[in-house]
Amino acid sequence: MDLTKEALKYLAENTIKPEERVVEIGGSNFVIDENGNPQYIALRYLAENALKINTLSGLVDYIKSNLDRTDEKLYLHIASHKSVHLVSTLKPDGRREELAIAEAILPDFWFDRFYDMEEFNVALQSIFVKNPDREILLKVVGNLKEDNIKTTGDDGVSQAVTIKTGVASAADVKVPNPVTLIPYRTFVEVEQPESKFIFRMKDGPKGAIFEADGGAWRNQAILNIKKYLENQLSDEIKKGKITILA
Repeated sequence: MDLTKEALKYLAENTIKPEERVVEIGGSNFVIDENGNPQYIALRYLAENALKINTLSGLVDYIKSNLDRTDEKLYLHIASHKSVHLVSTLKPDGRREELAIAEAILPDFWFDRFYDMEEFNVALQSIFVKNPDREILLKVVGNLKEDNIKTTGDDGVSQAVTIKTGVASAADVKVPNPVTLIPYRTFVEVEQPESKFIFRMKDGPKGAIFEADGGAWRNQAILNIKKYLENQLSDEIKKGKITILA
């Protein structure tokens, strides 16, 4: 409704019932005050609590179900490698409605902590994608002799260790550094980003890996999430219902 200042003032002065002073402007409701100025009425039906989802596929299913806000344009904001938010466009009062949040459930692993070899072995097998460098580390930590981390063979980059090669024999092995590994660090539906790690050992024996790519893997994870969502929601994107922000 296109109302001039004078028309709004006339409506305010000549309308007795408050409910008759409510007008719709640009798809939003306003009440006309005594000076003829429209005052925005905050939408009472805004979601108070966003729906919590743990997978990208669940988020896609929710969007495709058309259960809520079917007539609105929505945004998918990829906030991080493990969090995606479904939000509305900006409301007249400056707010955005948050409809759903997808939070990835990720395994616990500290990349700057030394683990004993049994813990490290289990972690490598359970929360790292199989690749050549993972197999090298498994061979080392699975056959390492307790008293054979050779500090004399440590050049600051690679460490030499003695591993069991048979029932009664052993061989010195130089562990490569850095190693390329693929831990589970984002949603399971997308390709896990690989990155470089520094592998170090100390007496115990214990082992640890330290991130060595400056966190660049996070950007790759976000791009992988964006690619997945674009593929799964191609129709909704074409129709202008969904915009993905990364």
